[in-house]
Amino acid sequence: MPELTSLPVSASQDDIAEIMERDGAMILTGAMDDALLARVDAETQPLMAKSATGNDAFTGHNTTRTGALVARSPACREAVMNPVVLAAANRFLAPYCDRIQLHLTQLIRLLPGQGKQLLHRDRLAWGGYLPDIEPQFNTIWALTPFTAHNGATQVVPGSQKWDPQREAKPQEVCQAVMPRGSVLLYTGSVIHGGGENASTTPRIGMNITYCLGWLRTEENQYLSCPPDVARTLDADLQELLGYTMGSYALGYFSPPQPSPDIPDTAPPELALGRLPRAAPTAKKIAEKAGGDVGSFVPVAGGQSGLRG
Repeated sequence: MPELTSLPVSASQDDIAEIMERDGAMILTGAMDDALLARVDAETQPLMAKSATGNDAFTGHNTTRTGALVARSPACREAVMNPVVLAAANRFLAPYCDRIQLHLTQLIRLLPGQGKQLLHRDRLAWGGYLPDIEPQFNTIWALTPFTAHNGATQVVPGSQKWDPQREAKPQEVCQAVMPRGSVLLYTGSVIHGGGENASTTPRIGMNITYCLGWLRTEENQYLSCPPDVARTLDADLQELLGYTMGSYALGYFSPPQPSPDIPDTAPPELALGRLPRAAPTAKKIAEKAGGDVGSFVPVAGGQSGLRG
C-alpha cells in the first residue's frame, strides 16, 4: 500500500516541487494555525448549514458543497493567498502560462454514511483536450481531522504519469490521513476521490484549486465574486480571481456603454476602479519564492517532468 509524503509547511519549495513531480500529491502539516482555523470555522459553519446535498453519486447524496468562498469568507481568502501554497502553484504551472488563476473554492462536507467517490482526475474538467500539459494545481485543507474512518481523500501516488486509460487497483490507492490544519497538495492529473465516511461526524475539507491563466475556470469567479465585491479586495487577490489580463490580449472587456475616453479593449482592472499594475509572470513569482522553475516542467500522461 503506498503512502503520501508529509512535510511541515516550513519545507523548502525545492522539496515540495520534487515530491509533486514524483508522486503528484503530498501533505503539508501545520499549514493553518489555530486562530485562522477558528475564524474559518466561525465564518463557514453557517454557510454549510444552509447548503444542499448533492443530487448525483459523484457530487454525493450525503455531501454538501459550498462555494463562493472569496466573496463569503474573509478568513478563507487567507487560505487562498497562503504564500507557501501560492509559491508552489506558481512554480508548478509556470512552464505553461504567464499567470495562474483561482479555479475553484469549495467546502466539501462528507456527512456520515457518504460512500466512496468515484476515482477521477480533476483535469477532465477540460475534457481530454490538453494531453501534454498539466493545467491544474489543487489543495484540500483539513478543517477536521482526515482519518481512514471518516473519509480522508483517496489518492493514487504517481498516477499523474500513467496512461490516461489505466485504472487504479485497490492496492495502489492510499488515503490522505492528516491532522486538522494540514493541506493536501495534488495535481490535476493525479487520480483521487473522496473517501467513505463511516464515522458519526462530518469530515470537512476546503478545496482550493489553481489553474493556468488562459483556461476557463470551474467556478465562475466573476459571478461568484462580482466587481462590487472584488473591488474591496487586495489587488493580488483581485488578479488571482481573474480581474487582470491573462497575457497580451487575453481577458480585456468592453464597457457596457461606449466612451470616447475608454477604449473597447479596456483592462479588467478598470471595472474595479483602478489601473493595471506591472504584470509579474508566474515564472517570476515562482523564482522570487525560491527555486529553479526551469528544471521542473510538469508533463501529463506518463512522462517525467524533469529536464536538463
